[in-house]
Amino acid sequence: MADVEFHDREIMNDVPLEGDITVPGLKTQYEDQEISTLDEPVRETIMRDVKAVGTKFWHVLYPKQSSSLLKEWDLWGPLILCVFLAMMLQGSTEELNKMRDGGPQFAEVFVIYWVGAVIVTLNIKLLGGNISFFQSICVLGYCVCPLAISLIICRIILIASQTTALFVVRFIIVVIAFGWSTFASTAFLTDCHPPNRKALAIYPIFLFYFVISWLIISHTHS
Repeated sequence: MADVEFHDREIMNDVPLEGDITVPGLKTQYEDQEISTLDEPVRETIMRDVKAVGTKFWHVLYPKQSSSLLKEWDLWGPLILCVFLAMMLQGSTEELNKMRDGGPQFAEVFVIYWVGAVIVTLNIKLLGGNISFFQSICVLGYCVCPLAISLIICRIILIASQTTALFVVRFIIVVIAFGWSTFASTAFLTDCHPPNRKALAIYPIFLFYFVISWLIISHTHS
């Protein structure tokens, strides 16, 4: 019996094992290296998540470089952008005083943002797209980033006295951001659409970003 055990151990030492093969009673070489995320400091966990969100924003600005939005989805970025847009698109101080609060406008942006993303995602799924629900929501939400940047620029322009020339500048900036958001989202989602139904899948995406762009360009209060 001892000779058999010695022979088995000798074979294990001589023949390399590949894959996830495990031998009962024996410790794998990776067990000592595994570190649970529950044991790491909270600061490291937060910083890792922040870096992941920042990386996704970077990939939206350069959509041809990576498809990480589909591989590791999250809703932190879309939530941040939604709150930012809702706060920035609220009316002027005088309007808010007349309305007593900014609730309705804030809620309107939330409804347009999330309901729009859900409708576009359902359209992709109904057309037979091979993408999960939350992956699509993640991509659509993160790709609002160019429009959020255009909103910041437009709010800076609104500080000056408004003229036709400045309106044209704002219009051009928003149109560029609209094109960028649409291109980025289609670049990530194009392979997920059925080949013969891409136009039907892209049109709602175009409409989704068009509505958000219209909210930004029609916002005339600093």
